Amino acid sequence: MRIYKGDMFYADLTPVVGCEQGGIRPVLIIQNDIGNRYSPTVIVAAITSRTEKGHLPTHIRLCSQQYGLRQNSLVLLEQVRTIDRSRLHEYIGHLNDSQMQQVNEALAVSFGLDAPLQEPQMSLSL
Repeated sequence: MRIYKGDMFYADLTPVVGCEQGGIRPVLIIQNDIGNRYSPTVIVAAITSRTEKGHLPTHIRLCSQQYGLRQNSLVLLEQVRTIDRSRLHEYIGHLNDSQMQQVNEALAVSFGLDAPLQEPQMSLSL
């Protein structure tokens, strides 16, 4: 199965711990295409249909009609994980270039790639 950055699949994210997104749910492939071609794993972001969640700069809205999702949804780019390819099931669709640009910007926020590097603050207790 060929997988590309921007593809959406249903994936089984069980088991989970704490506040991780779980169950069989849509995910967005965010790994680069070289990794997608050669790696036995893929990096994904969870997608939720709970659009009433507080809108964060790491959330991207998806229209169900545009992408074949069951409901309008949010890509949660703060909920990123690496999974084995065998967890991927049914292909859903592929995000357009405009939405992928939003995804890239949200990933930069999520991983702190848009912030200047700072020296770590050391705390010395005596």
